[in-house]
Amino acid sequence: MNKRVLILSSSPRRGGNSDTLCDQFLKGAQEAGHQIEKIFLKDKTVHYCTGCSVCSMYGKPCPQQDDAAEIVEKMIRADVIVMATPVYFYTMSAQMKTLIDRCCARYLEIRNKEFYFLITAAETDLSAMTRTIEGFRGFLDCLENPVERGVIYGVGAWKIGEIENKPAMREAYEAGKNL
Repeated sequence: MNKRVLILSSSPRRGGNSDTLCDQFLKGAQEAGHQIEKIFLKDKTVHYCTGCSVCSMYGKPCPQQDDAAEIVEKMIRADVIVMATPVYFYTMSAQMKTLIDRCCARYLEIRNKEFYFLITAAETDLSAMTRTIEGFRGFLDCLENPVERGVIYGVGAWKIGEIENKPAMREAYEAGKNL
């Protein structure tokens, strides 16, 4: 069955290590015949949630005029959501967290999705990545029937290109191929 796959790359560096893992996942998913869209968050304008409560108290759409509504709509339509981030100070990038916060207006509609998390870090100790993954899982805890399908740890990669010879490259490709 062909799946609609949405890849959210929150690297601030095009071709950075987490973005490269996104491309490997995409390559595998394309070869398997899935419909894929990759969004490089740096190319989008996503403002911080202002806590105005228009969406929660009044049931109206978020009043902000940026790209968040379009991205969240794509998340709602996707079957599989891949969320990729570099690890900064043992947590996800601000770009990814900002997008997650902006899901507030429609998070109840992001249901029955499969999720993959791709993370890269200079750190090599997987236990140090716990906070990053727990941040993603906190988001999933608020959704209806999410299924975490996999976590790919691209550790020991700081400078651009250092991910190239890591096992995470093959793991990302295989995860995409075996959706």
